[in-house]
Amino acid sequence: MTGRRTLFGVELDPLTMDETVAHCLEAVRDGRQLEIGVVNAAKLVNMRRDPQLAEAVSGCDLVLADGQAVVWAGRVLRAPLPERVAGIDLFLRLLGEAEAAGISVYFLGARQDVLDRMLLRVADRFPGLKVAGSRNGYFDDSEQETIADGIARSGAQMLFLGMTSPKKEIFTAAHGARTGARVVHGVGGSFDILAGVTKRAPATWQRWGLEWLYRVLQEPRRLGRRYLTTNVSFLLMTARELIRLTPSTAPANRSH
Repeated sequence: MTGRRTLFGVELDPLTMDETVAHCLEAVRDGRQLEIGVVNAAKLVNMRRDPQLAEAVSGCDLVLADGQAVVWAGRVLRAPLPERVAGIDLFLRLLGEAEAAGISVYFLGARQDVLDRMLLRVADRFPGLKVAGSRNGYFDDSEQETIADGIARSGAQMLFLGMTSPKKEIFTAAHGARTGARVVHGVGGSFDILAGVTKRAPATWQRWGLEWLYRVLQEPRRLGRRYLTTNVSFLLMTARELIRLTPSTAPANRSH
């Protein structure tokens, strides 16, 4: 594997989508666990404010650039990443590969009604997929070990967590190994998108790094302030890092 890139003190894996999928299938075949972490601009900002989240993400076996802004920042800051590996796109690719290879999967997250709708759509889109089990994402911290044990009993080889940050990262860090799943991938709001509850931004918006704006337009009251704050913070982080990396061109003082 190509050496990791360091961005804002976080080590990221410079992998393409195809390379990431290949690593996941190798992990299942070899019987070893691969925990996947994905970062966008907002999460990188929040990792600076939340040491527990930062530790959970950094502890993943693969850390990927989920946001286009992260790829752009990598170019500017001389830590190039080949492409964006969006969590939802990786999720769909892995479902397709799992269906083809007879790999069993488990879905953990979302409200029960959303989960039920997603399961119906997944069954329609991937009719041969082996679903080992599912559970909604509403549970107390005291239930985490029991849930992890249930996933282990299901025999699922891939686990997808449709939960928000930092809950999914903390669950993965604490109990990922206990689940016995070979691939553990936190997919955030992907369950809602697959269920048809929320819409994903069109491809053009994605290429221009404007998925966040598309989401804000859908839920302005809930997301407007949050995205404005984190985006400004990310731009400031990038600017400060660029200044730090840029050598001074000022002439050295000469004594006369």
